[in-house]
Amino acid sequence: MADVTIYHNPRCSKSRQTLELLRAHGVDPEIIEYLKDPPTTATLRRLSSKLGVSPQEMVRKKELAKLELSEAPNAQQSLRIMADHPQTIERPIVVCGNRARVGRPPENVLDLLS
Repeated sequence: MADVTIYHNPRCSKSRQTLELLRAHGVDPEIIEYLKDPPTTATLRRLSSKLGVSPQEMVRKKELAKLELSEAPNAQQSLRIMADHPQTIERPIVVCGNRARVGRPPENVLDLLS
């Protein structure tokens, strides 16, 4: 199996549950606490591609509202918002090779392990 990485927020229950699920399946992932070590726009673009979604779909809408933004209007602006305000990134993101999944619900990541 390829190396597994989780973009993790230890304060998020879904992120903690996803990490526990990975470990229960014998996976010891690289943990990136993205609030402490925010991804660059280039990294976010690669994650978007691996997830198979647009950057706009990676943005947490509730967090945008806290920034007094109704939406991220285009891909480049979405990438910049997430890089500047990592709390807006949908979480957790688990990466395995060229594939990635958002762990909402945590079971979404299980197909990466097969």
